[in-house]
Amino acid sequence: MADIRITVVKKLDNKDLFKGNPPLEFTGAGVCDRFEEGKVFISKEGGFPEGFCPWAFADIQRDLIHLRLGGDYPWFKEKGAILSCCTDGARPVIFKLERIEK
Repeated sequence: MADIRITVVKKLDNKDLFKGNPPLEFTGAGVCDRFEEGKVFISKEGGFPEGFCPWAFADIQRDLIHLRLGGDYPWFKEKGAILSCCTDGARPVIFKLERIEK
């Protein structure tokens, strides 16, 4: 089974998401402070990459396993890849997951 490359594509700012009118008030950072855009992580054998956020990993794990087992997503032209995201409603992060063919 394949390893998976996880690239941080975009960190969304809640000020942009809600145009200054969020349905709930936030404390802390307006964007995720756990990741930097462009940072790459490798999930070996489906495992948790060092330095990755556990909450984000729980959110993307289904897509990661699907790719790892050889699955593809028909709505993406690129085989062995998907955009997946952390579902933090205050500070979502979008990741590109890519199957590493051995």
